[in-house]
Order: sequence, then C-alpha cells, then structure tokens
Amino acid sequence: MGNSSSMKHSSEGGRLKHSKRKHNQLGVTCSAGYDHDYHEGIKSVRADNHVCDFSPYSDLCICVVTWNMNGQVSYQDLEEMVAGNNRKFDLLVIGLQEVPRKNISRLLQTALLDSHILLGKATMQSIHLYIFGPKGSDFFLREMKIDKVSVGGCGGLIGRKKGAVGIRINYKGIPMVFISCHLSAHAHNVGKRNSEYKSVSESLFSKNLNPYASPPKIIVWLGDLNYRIQGIETHSVRKLINKDLHGLLTSNDQLLQEAERGEIFEGYHEGTITFKPTYKYDVGSSNYDTSYKVRVPSWTDRILFKTEEGIDEFHATLHSYESMDEIHSSDHKPVKAHICLKLNKPDPS
Repeated sequence: MGNSSSMKHSSEGGRLKHSKRKHNQLGVTCSAGYDHDYHEGIKSVRADNHVCDFSPYSDLCICVVTWNMNGQVSYQDLEEMVAGNNRKFDLLVIGLQEVPRKNISRLLQTALLDSHILLGKATMQSIHLYIFGPKGSDFFLREMKIDKVSVGGCGGLIGRKKGAVGIRINYKGIPMVFISCHLSAHAHNVGKRNSEYKSVSESLFSKNLNPYASPPKIIVWLGDLNYRIQGIETHSVRKLINKDLHGLLTSNDQLLQEAERGEIFEGYHEGTITFKPTYKYDVGSSNYDTSYKVRVPSWTDRILFKTEEGIDEFHATLHSYESMDEIHSSDHKPVKAHICLKLNKPDPS
C-alpha cells in the first residue's frame, strides 16, 4: 500500500491491462477480461494535514463529510459539522444515512449562514446526498445528474434503507461522481455487503448511457459501509483504542481485507486511518457501546476516492481525513475528508 499525499494514475508494468477492461458510465471497472491474480486493493494515502490556501496548485478543493444520524437530528451537531469547517473549499459534499423525517436541507442551509447555496441533492428515504457551493458557484455548473439504487432495508421512522444515491456533476470543467451509501449491517454479512457494492457500482448511472460523455475524473464513495473489525474480541479492541494503538486494528478491518482480495473498491484510495473507530457509541457520549451487546468498535464510516485511470495530468491531494469526535447525537461519529484537485492543462506549444 502506498503512502503519498498526491496521486496520479498510470499503467504499472502491464499488470493492469487497461485495453481489456470495461467501464460503465460511472467509470467503475467491470470484472470481465482482466487479470484476476493481481489486485491493487485500497491504496492508503497519508494526508498532508495542510489547510488549503487556494494556491495555483489546486483547481478545485472539496470538503467531504459522511454521517449516520441514527434517526436523530441535532441542529447544534449539524451546525458543528458544517460551520466548524474553516470553509476554505469550493464544494461541500455531505452524505447522510439513517436520516430522520426532517427538512435536513433547510437545516444545513441555515447552518451555513447563507454563505453557500445548494447546488444539488439526491435522496432515497433515509439516504441523502447534498452538494453546496459558495454563492455564485452555480455559474460553474455544467452538468447535474441524479440516480439511486435500492438494495433492501426500509426507510420510514427507523430509517434503515440500504442502497445508494449518486450525483454526477461537471463543475469548473471537471466531471465528478459522488455516492452516498448505506450497506447491510452485522459483522457476518461481509458477502452481502460485497454484493451490494457491486450492485450499486453496476447499476448507478447505467440507464440511458451516453457513449460520448466524458468519464468522471474522480469518483468519491462516502457512507456507512458497515464493514467491521473482525478476528479480535471487543475488550481487546477497546484496550488497544484506550492505549492509542487503534492503528494496529486496520489489519482486522473487513473493508481493507475484502479490497485486498479483489472483491470491492479496486484501485480506490483512502486516507491512512489515524482516528478511532467511529461506531458504536452510546448516544450523547464518546463512550463505546455499553449495552448488553457490547459491540466491537469498528470503522463503519468511510470516504474513498478513485481518479481516472491513465490520466497523468490529473492529480488529487488529500489534505485531511478525520473523525469528528465532538459530535454526540448519534451512535456514529461523522468522518470528514478534504481533497484538492489539479488538472494540468496541456502546453499549447
């Protein structure tokens, strides 16, 4: 697994045979016709922890947040989640799961103090996705498509719809796809989660395909993916967390294991995990589950991204990847990433 804060994609030693790989309009690689013996897995990217200063080195800076709300709404927490940022970004992308039946869009807009406008939203019962930009940013919007895929569960009051909603957007000439998803729960449902990921990947934006449409430069998945820490019991996990040794638990993370096997998220990047597991907490606190189930703490909430293959002039830099431990109204902690994009224009000479 690599450890760099800036990425560009190129073919490596012929191990990935791009000419034989097939893509849908989402840009997701289909499994037919390429080497199954080699898997990239998820590439770990070390965040550089620099605050974006809108230098000439970035064309587009994006703040991405995912949060499972547990069917509860706290305006104070929503305000902290969006207004707690330094707001040095072009786009604010918010993916929510287990959303209660409230006007969340209005609450988010109020929390942003009218400094930003809603560019687009996609909802499917309890799964939501919002994209905000500064006032006047709609001038840079060239495309907006919305889609959704249900893979089960139920919405309503308990708010546990499973599936994904997506927004395809062309902003400042950069085509992008953002996906907010909620996959099946419970540690033993690894295969089910893998299947749901594949279903979403193959179905989202697959209708009315435009063969002339530019593929997305970047795809960002965010949500409660529900992959768990396995192979170690809950008390041992908590002891490591209490000693700030939770980084050792990544080898037991189902998401990374399944990606390494080539089952999911082939070629995606994720920030190096330095924060504590984001689930499951006692609501109203930062204490892990004290119910009779005493669930194993896990990194269920994730943000992953993939840049277009074979494009040397496009770079994505990860500035931060962290949880927001100060938010207490859910049994999940939000996760936030700051990604800046640079599209190097070809030299006309």
